[in-house]
Amino acid sequence: MYVTQLDDHLGGGPTQYRETQGNESPEFKSYFKSGILYKKGGVASGFKHVETNVYNIRRLLHVKGKKNVSAKEVDVSWSSFNRGDVFLLDLGKVIVQWNAPRSNRTERLKALLLAKDISSRERGGRVQVGIVDGDEEDQHPELMKIMTAVLGERKGELKEAEPDQRADQLQKANIRLYHVSDNTGSLMVQEVATRPLTQDLLKHEDCFILDQGGVTIFMWKGKSASKEEKRAGMNRALGFTKAKGYPSSTNVVLLNDGAESAIFKQLFKKWTVKGQTQGLGKKYSVGKIAKVEQTKFNVTELHARPELAAQQRMVDDASGKVEVWRIEENELAPVAQRTYGQFYGGDCYLVLYTYMKNVRPAYILYMWQGRHASQGEIAASAFQAVNLDNQYNDEAVQVRVVMNKEPRHFQAIFKGKLIIFEGGTGRGGQVEEGPVRLFQVRGTTELNTKATEVPARASSLNSNDIFVLRTEQTTYLWCGKGCSGDEREMAKSVANDLSKREKQTVLEGQEPTEFWAALGGRAPYASDKRFQEEECEYDPRLFECSNQTGRFIITEVSDFSQEDLDEDDIMLLDTWEEVRFFAISVPQQLL
Repeated sequence: MYVTQLDDHLGGGPTQYRETQGNESPEFKSYFKSGILYKKGGVASGFKHVETNVYNIRRLLHVKGKKNVSAKEVDVSWSSFNRGDVFLLDLGKVIVQWNAPRSNRTERLKALLLAKDISSRERGGRVQVGIVDGDEEDQHPELMKIMTAVLGERKGELKEAEPDQRADQLQKANIRLYHVSDNTGSLMVQEVATRPLTQDLLKHEDCFILDQGGVTIFMWKGKSASKEEKRAGMNRALGFTKAKGYPSSTNVVLLNDGAESAIFKQLFKKWTVKGQTQGLGKKYSVGKIAKVEQTKFNVTELHARPELAAQQRMVDDASGKVEVWRIEENELAPVAQRTYGQFYGGDCYLVLYTYMKNVRPAYILYMWQGRHASQGEIAASAFQAVNLDNQYNDEAVQVRVVMNKEPRHFQAIFKGKLIIFEGGTGRGGQVEEGPVRLFQVRGTTELNTKATEVPARASSLNSNDIFVLRTEQTTYLWCGKGCSGDEREMAKSVANDLSKREKQTVLEGQEPTEFWAALGGRAPYASDKRFQEEECEYDPRLFECSNQTGRFIITEVSDFSQEDLDEDDIMLLDTWEEVRFFAISVPQQLL
């Protein structure tokens, strides 16, 4: 009742999660970084007084979980122990942490954080915490003496641990969509479709239930559904759960039309948002011709402001050392320094960037792969990247760069001289050139300027940018109406790198006949609309990759922080424009 009232007060916008003790969702658990502690008894009230800083305590806490731990009180006896979990023997002024032989270091660390949290939150930090490793008990005689005094002598072997409850992936893949309606005066729930689901099945006038194999029940409320239908969403979802014979602990999530979670969206074959572009890249909106505002930032602030460095995808100010190799005959061939920044679509390159981090050299190894390179060259670039990384003790961060999707830091290290040729190759100093080539230049500083070859025809022009048209006689610098002075200056520098011939500046609307002739004649181009860059609205997502169960499973980590990076697994960080993976001590078969 109170949830419904609060939902109405907030305009019906919140996403609602129904949680039950012992079966909380990862989203709920993620808010409690120190873990969840289930206590016996009620809560402090006018009828029940709860005392803090009390030390006459004797209890045993069974700690389970990896990313998000929970602890519950069990009988203070050796029979409660097992060989796979962590246990906290709480004696008031002393907490003994016993780590089972088969518990992993992440579980042990989380249990220690929970013990510290109990000490600081309940007893003012006046508690001593001792640790006993179950497979090295003889190394902790004093602590074992305490445990024996409380628990008695241990008899027999400890039992095996119960595996953490994890929904079977095949069960979660059994997805069904149901239409919920009361148009006839009585509640009707009708199955609409099974996997694969499409977004157009969801109608704004109705409510729908998505059943994820009985693991999670999603209730989707259309924005045009009646108020009564929306208010009854939770009760209907619970009624559906009961009718299906699912456990009462089944997670139920209420979602609003237009505010769907990433977990919900990925259950559909395809999900699009109004105004969203296809594939990777930035989102654009249409307006009139005008200057496209570029966000400027001070590179000297990157080290002092880590959040700025993360937002701009810049690890430093791009002043480090750059080395470039091209893949030739599956081997590395050094590229002449005077041609640094020139990349051909028929080649693959390795770019090693060295910079100082905490008084030590750090490395980024970029693998640039041309659109027209052969599969053999692409495979060789990955192989050579591993070899080069080995030479630097596996300390290099490897970044795969797809042609025309160059990240900001990659652009910055070439100081405004980054030129992407659509085809051809730079091998052996022999560059394939056509008689006429057209390059689109974008950027206002050395940190963000890039020239990209586009088809040499009039339809490739855009009033917001500057284009360099290189012919056999003349090089034209075409300036659109929406370009700025900074963009023109950077384009002049790029034009000098592209051609040593005479340069002729041409303003939009004042083109000579020879200019149009070189492009094959006049043609319509983007002249009455503009693309204005908007900030990306996508939240980053972290995933854990593990094969501990015998199958390769990817699990999303909610409300993550640096502490969630697990050295025993591979972690994937999806920032929408980039996907990065983190791995230290993982098995080779997992890589």
